Amino acid sequence: MKHYHIAQLNTAHMRAPLDTPLMAGFAQQLDAINALADAHAGFVWRLTGEDPNDPAILSLGENRLVNISVWRDIASLSDYAYRSDHAAALRRRGDWFFPQSTASLVLWWLKAGTIPTIVESVQRLEDLRRHGPSPRAFTFRQQFPPDGTF
Repeated sequence: MKHYHIAQLNTAHMRAPLDTPLMAGFAQQLDAINALADAHAGFVWRLTGEDPNDPAILSLGENRLVNISVWRDIASLSDYAYRSDHAAALRRRGDWFFPQSTASLVLWWLKAGTIPTIVESVQRLEDLRRHGPSPRAFTFRQQFPPDGTF
C-alpha cells in the first residue's frame, strides 16, 4: 500500500485547561509521547503548533485536545498507540479526559505525500459520527481498504 497512507484524528475533552494542576501529569509527558511518535516506525507526519482558536477545533467543543497524524499503515499506527509507551498514558486517560459519548477517533486513507488539514480531519470525524464507519471515515474496529476515492 505504498501509494496510500493512513491519517487519524483523535480528540479528547480535557477535564481542565492543559496548564492547570489537574492536567500536569499529562502535560509533563506530552513532549516525550510526541517524540516517541516522531521516532516510531511508520510515522510520517503530525500536526504541531495548532491554534486552539481554530474554528474547526472550536467546533468540537471547549477544552479539546486534538491530535492529527499520518502513518505508513494501520499496523504502524496501532503498534504506536497500543504497544509502545504511549499505551501507559492511554490507560490513564480517565485521569485527564472526560469519557465521550460520540466517536473521538477517526481513520481514513489518503494518497501518500498528502497532509490533511484540520478542517478535513474534523469533517471526517463528523462523517463517522453521522453515518458510522465507511471507506471515508472508519475506526480500528471496522477498517476499510483504500479504494482510491479521496
